[in-house]
Amino acid sequence: MTISEVSELYGLSPDTLRYYERVGMIPPVNRTPSGLRDFTELDCRWVELAKCMRGAGLPVEVMIEYVRLVQQGDRTIEARRDLLVEQRVHLLAQKVAIENMLEKLNYKIGRYEEAVETSVLSWDPEEV
Repeated sequence: MTISEVSELYGLSPDTLRYYERVGMIPPVNRTPSGLRDFTELDCRWVELAKCMRGAGLPVEVMIEYVRLVQQGDRTIEARRDLLVEQRVHLLAQKVAIENMLEKLNYKIGRYEEAVETSVLSWDPEEV
């Protein structure tokens, strides 16, 4: 697949795909004899993983380290697992923080919906 096709498929700009490759977030992509990127199915799976991990908020450095470990072979399986476990811990903490924020927002939205329906907002000065 061309970079344009991969760009359209994953909703990432060609510049983003080039960046992912340049910094090592995805392994080097095969090239045609004329030097154009020729994404294979495996390359696309790497792009999909990078997009997923970035979408989840994982740092670029983590993805680069993961790719580096994969490229070193089976001797890094434990390190890869540990890296992913650590990231899962961070994501679960973020999930708790997001759930807490959603709970607060839902409460506030409910208060404003009640005020809209009754045209009265009984505002507690202690409530921010």
